[in-house]
Amino acid sequence: MTKQPIDSILIVGGGVCGLGVGWRLAQAGRPVTVLERREIGPGSLPAATWASAGMLAPHVEAEPGEEKLLPLLLESHARWPAFARELQEASGVDVGYRTEGTLVVALDRDQAERLRFQYEFQRSLGLELVWLSGDAARQREPHLSRHVVAALYSPHDHQVDNRQALLALRQAFLAAGGVLRERATVAEILVGNGEVQGVRLASGETLHAPVVVIAAGAWSATLPGLPPEAQPPVRPVKGQMLALQTPPNAPLLRHVVWGRDVYLVPRKDGRLLVGATVEEKGFDAQLTAGGVYQLLRRAWELLPGIDEAPLIELWAGLRPGSRDDAPILGATSVQGLILATGHYRNGILLAPITADAVSHLILTGETPESIRSFGIERFHR
Repeated sequence: MTKQPIDSILIVGGGVCGLGVGWRLAQAGRPVTVLERREIGPGSLPAATWASAGMLAPHVEAEPGEEKLLPLLLESHARWPAFARELQEASGVDVGYRTEGTLVVALDRDQAERLRFQYEFQRSLGLELVWLSGDAARQREPHLSRHVVAALYSPHDHQVDNRQALLALRQAFLAAGGVLRERATVAEILVGNGEVQGVRLASGETLHAPVVVIAAGAWSATLPGLPPEAQPPVRPVKGQMLALQTPPNAPLLRHVVWGRDVYLVPRKDGRLLVGATVEEKGFDAQLTAGGVYQLLRRAWELLPGIDEAPLIELWAGLRPGSRDDAPILGATSVQGLILATGHYRNGILLAPITADAVSHLILTGETPESIRSFGIERFHR
């Protein structure tokens, strides 16, 4: 049996949110251990952080029904430039933060009408977007299809290299004094007398701690030992993706580009990410012929120049979706048990505010105003 240091903190999950919270706590001088069941890096699939595309796009992704979530997304988005600089300085890792902006394009009149509705809705929320003709869109991105008839341009929707950001967080967390235990599978959350007491690992080892943070993404609800009232209603939502290689010195795209049921994300090294399907398949993370075909076909319709591009990677990830597609952040009815999960498609975008708000809660006992509407109690009313 292993005893953690007095007032130690355990974080279950080494994705961008778990490591982000851990980094802030380590910076504050608290003894903190992150438990991750894989090695963080290329073998991290199907976890959402490694599988995602790193888009920071609260403006073009704003949808009817998600108005209450938008302020949280915008506040975290505003923190990303400073977060990226601090993370890069602390780790020495270039996180690939890019600010060219995002285009959403329409290939026919029906798509243009839907895009016009999206534009008017998002403008009604006070978001800065610009309507472009097809010719104006091709002036920004000359390799777009000649069939593009209209587009939205969002100057403030940016991107970060999610994989580099994860590796940077790992390094920054360790440099700040945090303890990372990879290949550490949690077999049970230990709870007694209404208080969290630590965790038991699959190896049989017991780690005692008065604070445990659940940041296990799509697996957060499956952790044994969680009382029903503290079990986050999180499910896996499958997303298939692929990457093409384009010349780094002559990229086909500079902006992130969205089309109908597809997006294209260019990287500095010439990789072009193509994603992503949205599938309710439980924990099935297998690639399918239909999923890959649909992504390639829709990508080619937007950007015919990919025809000869080598296909260099295929993968699938599991997003942690909640009942209302908003994150679950904050304390539970179990003393010392904290949730930082359910981010769905916004895990990378919400990493800065999750790190700041959840660490503030742990350090002070006070729940920041920014996350008060996103606690688990909203599902129990």
